[in-house]
Amino acid sequence: MAAKKGDPVPRPPKKTEYEIRFATSDAQKGWRDLVATIRNPMTETWDFFTRTPLSRTPTNYPLRGELAVIKRDGATYDRWQHKPTAKGTARIWFYVHERTVFLEQVHTSHPNATK
Repeated sequence: MAAKKGDPVPRPPKKTEYEIRFATSDAQKGWRDLVATIRNPMTETWDFFTRTPLSRTPTNYPLRGELAVIKRDGATYDRWQHKPTAKGTARIWFYVHERTVFLEQVHTSHPNATK
């Protein structure tokens, strides 16, 4: 599809950055909802995911127990959780394959499975 006057210019990724993709349509909806309500933290989340998605921090860590892994297309991946804000209840569940971060679930409030 050809670009038109007024179209947004996509940010080109650096060669060292990760690509971010939605693993589900629900994740896409949740992402859109969070961007609408907490835009600045979501911009910081985008930057974090493209640069260091596997860094363990107080707001980014692997899930444990039965939620620790996810199976997709015959492969098993470690499932991580990211909190866009330290005190908020939103959560993003994701996994990484090679240089791609797949957003599996984007919760606008604390998911019951981890309460």
